[in-house]
Amino acid sequence: MNSIFEEIRKYKIVPVIKLEKPSDALPLGKALLDGGLPVAEITFRTGAAGDAIRLLREHYPAMTVGAGTVTTTEQVDLARDAGAMFIVTPGFNPRIVDYCLARKISVIPGVNSPSQVEQGLERGLSLLKFFPAEASGGVRMLKALHGPYGEVSFVPTGGIDASNLLQYIQLSNVAAIGGSWMVKEALISSGQFDVIARLCGEALEVVRRSRR
Repeated sequence: MNSIFEEIRKYKIVPVIKLEKPSDALPLGKALLDGGLPVAEITFRTGAAGDAIRLLREHYPAMTVGAGTVTTTEQVDLARDAGAMFIVTPGFNPRIVDYCLARKISVIPGVNSPSQVEQGLERGLSLLKFFPAEASGGVRMLKALHGPYGEVSFVPTGGIDASNLLQYIQLSNVAAIGGSWMVKEALISSGQFDVIARLCGEALEVVRRSRR
């Protein structure tokens, strides 16, 4: 089993983070750690992603840091060079997935249909992102996928927050939840890192309740 994916399964929450400034990376990383959640997916939706990943990896080596919203092979290279431990793509682009696999880079490609799930299985992948989760049928769709694809686990992302987190966490084929409600851009830009730490802790408490 991939040790990086085991860390993701352990915490069951992957904060999906958009950073406008690399200087926000370290206080954000500290907030995640203070909240008990040493996992971060830094999205390539801004030019700050590479520097932010590098800073987190250098200063918080115990964190599991990946790159998200990766849509080109060039971004794969940037993420890898910055120290990203895993790659997340919004959709299933065979060229990017194969590029990662050929370089032994852990990748979690996005899917929202049986055909895309089978593309992952064809490549030996058993952990896939389910995106956009709510818009693609949410909990009902994941339950439907479990029948024919019982060996596949998902990281549903998109439209999930504290109000419906438990519904997803309780599904047997959900490895973890990807979400940004605890790391909203407004909280980061306004320096409310204490709030981020609290929201991470609250999310982890939901995870703990689901395991009782």
